[in-house]
Amino acid sequence: MDITVYNVYSKYLRERFGEKVYKLPISLPVTCPNRDGCLGTGGCIYCGEEGGSFENLSSTISVREQVKRNMEYIRKKYKAEKFISYFQSFTNTYMPLEDFKRYIKESIMEDVVGISISTRPDCINDEYLKFLSEIKEEYGLEITMELGLQTVNYRTLEILNRGHTLAEFIDAVIRNKRYGIRTCTHLILNLPWDDMADVIENAKILSALDVEEVKLHALYVVENTELGRRYREGNVTLVSKEEYIERVITFLEYLKEDILVQRIIGRAPEENTLFVNWNESWWKIRDEIVDEMLRRHTKQGAKCNYLNGKAIKWK
Repeated sequence: MDITVYNVYSKYLRERFGEKVYKLPISLPVTCPNRDGCLGTGGCIYCGEEGGSFENLSSTISVREQVKRNMEYIRKKYKAEKFISYFQSFTNTYMPLEDFKRYIKESIMEDVVGISISTRPDCINDEYLKFLSEIKEEYGLEITMELGLQTVNYRTLEILNRGHTLAEFIDAVIRNKRYGIRTCTHLILNLPWDDMADVIENAKILSALDVEEVKLHALYVVENTELGRRYREGNVTLVSKEEYIERVITFLEYLKEDILVQRIIGRAPEENTLFVNWNESWWKIRDEIVDEMLRRHTKQGAKCNYLNGKAIKWK
């Protein structure tokens, strides 16, 4: 589908590296400070035992072997030649620095042009960023921190049992920029405790901080989680698909036009879930969003008129 209404990440990668670039998921034997008792136990109320991924190879396999196997598979299936090593599940900076260095170095191979690291805003430290900055310069890699924020509403963050507030996210983005590391922010736009004002504020905060990328998810409900328990008991009412579409369009309209959008709805497993994407394919919902934006003649950044002293209008 020809998408022109938002700044598509895959198009950027093709222009940046001259061809399609594919992410290679990597699993590490890590946990999260919200699970091991450092900040809390049980994790976020929506998080299952697999963390943020359901397709990865086992974390018992070495990083180098995971990269090799995934690279071989993607080469055959998509005829790809360039790749990003993607540390995906749980909190991939929540480990001793020397272990972190070893895992990152193992992921650097021929035809790997970038590294993406999924983590929490409160698990970013200058020592880790300094190392990544050195790796970036030494190997000419594009390095991105993928920060799970989910919402800028600190009251909703408390309900989600995130264990951090907006302040930690702002600090992490500023530190990333200081070391030349890109930021991709993960947001869930159909959180039942957020309203449209929160959706707009999400876009405004990301634009004001000048993050490089954003990745949008729709909340799905996993069995054997706190959210799953509340959903079964009727204590959580999820927004409709139509409301989600409206939230995504509004978010994009308020988002700076140069921020890359990795996706506007995520894929999710059907197994062991109580609710996922309104029982529709993710790409169908994506196409509905794009078609509706085209129908309205709107696009990303159409309402981004709030930066750089908007009240100063001297004639």
